[in-house]
Amino acid sequence: MIFSAVRALGGDDRQVASTLLGLCTAMAVVMIVLSLAWRKPVMIAWTTPGAAVIATAAANGSVTLRQAIGAYLVCAIAIFVVGITGWFGVLIQKIPAALAGALLAGVLSRFAMDGFAGASKRPLLVLVMFATFAISRQFLPRYAIIITTLVGVLTAIVNGGTHFNNITWRPAAPIFTAPSWSTTAMISIALPVFVVTMAGQNLPGVAAIRAAGYDMNVNRIISFTGLVSIAIAFVGAFAVNLAAITAAICLGPESHRDPDRRYVSTVVCALTYLAVGLFGAAVAGILTALGQELVHAIAALALVGTIAGSLTTAVNDDRNREAAVITFLVTLSGVTLAKVGSAFWGAAAGLTVLAVMEAKKRLRKEGRT
Repeated sequence: MIFSAVRALGGDDRQVASTLLGLCTAMAVVMIVLSLAWRKPVMIAWTTPGAAVIATAAANGSVTLRQAIGAYLVCAIAIFVVGITGWFGVLIQKIPAALAGALLAGVLSRFAMDGFAGASKRPLLVLVMFATFAISRQFLPRYAIIITTLVGVLTAIVNGGTHFNNITWRPAAPIFTAPSWSTTAMISIALPVFVVTMAGQNLPGVAAIRAAGYDMNVNRIISFTGLVSIAIAFVGAFAVNLAAITAAICLGPESHRDPDRRYVSTVVCALTYLAVGLFGAAVAGILTALGQELVHAIAALALVGTIAGSLTTAVNDDRNREAAVITFLVTLSGVTLAKVGSAFWGAAAGLTVLAVMEAKKRLRKEGRT
């Protein structure tokens, strides 16, 4: 997803490496500092749906890299302000969970569809990966994506079409880029990325922390993620946030039976992220060599669980179901109006339906009284 987002903005492999270096460094800093300070497992991730929003918004060429960096800065500042002021709890209650789930599902589903559409160009590769995922998901669910990735890489190599000669193994270097300001980028990137990061990433992250039985100052974590996101925006990196899926691993008994020792796993994970970020150029080169069909297929299969969960959240509430479905459909459509991407219009459509429904309820109540 990072690869696709940067490419959509016109970035090359060096920019992909710079973005990955910034994200991994920011995540590692927050995880190491807070985990060691609190002796609790603080797990941070980059905003996966945010990357999908960026890739979708930039697909029509209406947003440049410099304009996107300006949007990253605005989004990061907003996250910092919400965290430092304690507004997170208040703000998150204003966005119905059903709409947040629908928006997230629409963004991720559109991105995942590209993975399965790759079967038209490389049918053997995608079909083998799908079969591997279907089988491993039933028998070795924890390792399904790892197994599928390995099988996909081997299939790509055996089937030909991979070129590993141009991979750069030297450490990644940050590429500093000055931001520029665009109303289109603010509406189609800054606002949707902020919404999906806060509602679709930080909210599940809080749920994961509480489900594991930890008491943490969530507002302080969010303000810290906003602060480091401001710093990394200048190297082309977007926001980082509380992790949910990976947090469920590091915060759970699989990490350590003693809850007071689980913070060690997040520190080790942070060091691993630093290694990945340092050799981001090699990662970008490997992804290029393997081909976008393989990369998109891995992303699509990895998102199946998240999409399913988001759709469940979207339709589970009878009161907001219709607005959620409209949000999902508009977001999934990929419609672009006034150079603004579908994530914004999906959220706008859903909130409009909710507003009309609330107005109808008030009119009925006033009529009865």
